[in-house]
Amino acid sequence: MRGENRQQFYYQLILYICGFLLFWEWMRPLEKVTDTQNITVFIIFAAFSFFISFLQVSWWLSMPLKMLGLVFILDGLFLYERLFSKEWFLIIYQQFAYNIDLILAQQWGEMTAFFRSFLFLVLLWLMSYLLYFWFVIAKRIFLFVLMTFFVITIMDTFTEYNGQWAIVRTFIIAMIALGVSSFSREMEKEGISFGGMKRIHRWILPMAAIVLFSTAIGYASPKPGPQWADPVPYIESAVGDSGGNGPGGGSIQKIGYGENDSELGGAFMRDDTPVFRVAAKKESYWRVESKNHYTGKGWEDTMEEDIRVANGGDLGIRTFTDEVETEEQYTLVNFNDDVQLNKLVYPYGAAEVVSYPEQFQFLVHQPTGEVETQVNQKARQIPGYRMHIDVPSYEYDQLREAGDDDPREIRDEYLQLPDDLPGRVGNLTEQIIKDEDNRYDRVKEVENYFSTSGFEYNTEDVAVPGESDDYVDQFLFETQQGYCDNFSTSMVVMLRSVGIPARWVKGFTGGELEDTDIELQDGDSYNLYQVTNNNAHSWVEVHFPGIGWVPFEPTKGFSNPTDFYVDTDDLDSSSEEDNSEETDTPETESPNQKQEIEEDFDSDESGGASEEGGNFWNYIGLAVALAGIAIVLYVTRFRWMSAFLKRRYKQSEDPATYQNAYHYLLKVLDNKGLKRKPNQTLREYANDVDRHFQTNDMKVLTHHYERMLYRNEQQSDQWRKVTELWENLINKALS
Repeated sequence: MRGENRQQFYYQLILYICGFLLFWEWMRPLEKVTDTQNITVFIIFAAFSFFISFLQVSWWLSMPLKMLGLVFILDGLFLYERLFSKEWFLIIYQQFAYNIDLILAQQWGEMTAFFRSFLFLVLLWLMSYLLYFWFVIAKRIFLFVLMTFFVITIMDTFTEYNGQWAIVRTFIIAMIALGVSSFSREMEKEGISFGGMKRIHRWILPMAAIVLFSTAIGYASPKPGPQWADPVPYIESAVGDSGGNGPGGGSIQKIGYGENDSELGGAFMRDDTPVFRVAAKKESYWRVESKNHYTGKGWEDTMEEDIRVANGGDLGIRTFTDEVETEEQYTLVNFNDDVQLNKLVYPYGAAEVVSYPEQFQFLVHQPTGEVETQVNQKARQIPGYRMHIDVPSYEYDQLREAGDDDPREIRDEYLQLPDDLPGRVGNLTEQIIKDEDNRYDRVKEVENYFSTSGFEYNTEDVAVPGESDDYVDQFLFETQQGYCDNFSTSMVVMLRSVGIPARWVKGFTGGELEDTDIELQDGDSYNLYQVTNNNAHSWVEVHFPGIGWVPFEPTKGFSNPTDFYVDTDDLDSSSEEDNSEETDTPETESPNQKQEIEEDFDSDESGGASEEGGNFWNYIGLAVALAGIAIVLYVTRFRWMSAFLKRRYKQSEDPATYQNAYHYLLKVLDNKGLKRKPNQTLREYANDVDRHFQTNDMKVLTHHYERMLYRNEQQSDQWRKVTELWENLINKALS
């Protein structure tokens, strides 16, 4: 009896493993069709839940075990506070309260990534029970197999997921599961004892042979082509998103920042999903990375790995030399909670990240400028950071005089072109630049060519090159319509074809202006921009010896936000010469004209003096009174301003109000003599303030301020408490 139970256990184990592997096929497309980037974590949790269910552990033990696994996964993915601390439980409560309100309001799309991951883990938990019943107890395997084939084919047809090998895997797993299930059912039907089966290999080997033979025949046999037209363009056209198939027959993709650029082309759908907000002095392009190797179909990064770990804020990224004029500025970036970019976005001249969550470190890929954000050596999206930048300005004559003496390593990497690039690309470029004698003017001629030669910006009817087509050649000579990737790639290839080093750059444009005169921590006013997936963009950088990499914008309808200027020293000297020539031949006035002018001036002066004499003491008295009022208002400014602001802040519960209130408190404390030291963090300053007043209020206020600033969290339930702490500190500072 013991041997029979053992064999039955093995049969059930095989069936259950097959059920898990089939369910795994349901999870594989998630990386392609959703923004899920940690699918391995969910697979491990699913395997853990399946294992606990198969062992048939008592519910009072299995539920805590699965719950503990769920908690550890959510903590590792989303929470940075100490596990099971007071702050940790507070965040959990806020997440559930916020998302439950969204569910009640039927705003499903606004749920946070934390809560969506929680629901998905609960679903995996429930599926472990369901599949155990289907496969082990009821032995109804065929329905789940059929559903798995259906899911794979739907994903393969309507998404970017390639289900070719998924079909093969599913076929093998299904054959094994159905064979074991049928054999077990026949044994029970005929009443044959499991314990009497001494030579189990006699049925296992034939079944394995049949499965392998059937798979080999199915894979090797000829297969007819598609019998129906692709339904995707028809459906997209019916819902208003037509234009997916250009001349190259490409499919529609969703616009946004992507990792894979090896096969460019095809149409895009617009997507207004916010990616990040930025406070900056002016609009700028937000760089992420560059790529060096053009394949004829797209771009790849073939640079040797040169990664530097930056635990501090100094990134070491510099796209230009010290010969370039710069202006010191600061900028603040806050990412949307649902974004999983796991990279820094930065403007040209990024010097260092001066404020960011301390658990993050930066992996800087020096050749491309890509900066990956990590926590405990795992890629994570940083919620926000403040950056010091040296904004470059390029002088026209300096660019024109840069010459063509590029370093060898620049020429080796950034003059690469495929051997089969059509020669007419280089011939066209030679014709465009033939009248120019310096690199800058040649580059500008190529840049301007796209806006003056009938090219059209289009995101719908965009071709995908066939096997024998070159992406740039097709755009320049056949379609002449596309979006930023077409324009920027074509300009890089054209410049390389005539010996000018250039590289392809991707990131985001400046975004949409939301507000002006936003005051940050340094007291300066900034503009607030929102950057969405629609702002994902690519452009061109050209190398100038002695200057570095200079950005250019070939895409029609877009303008380059980079500063270029003319050196005014020569202009000033030439204008001085012109003025000296004019003063050599002054116009002379007649004696009568001069006398009349002097008489008019004397009469006006005497009349004014007599009138002012009568009101002189009145003006003096008014001036003294106004000066006295101004002095009183200035001396008591913090008292009457505090009374006014207390009423205002109680009536408004938004992040901007809290930020202004915090900055005002810093000014009051500074007036009290509690001045913040240079390079002192807010937390260190808060400790000094609390030590002076013998309280803990400033630490609490600073904690909420940092959470609002870096995580964009609005804690309306804490507003009353925060307001009281703010008033207490104001009163103590003014007493």
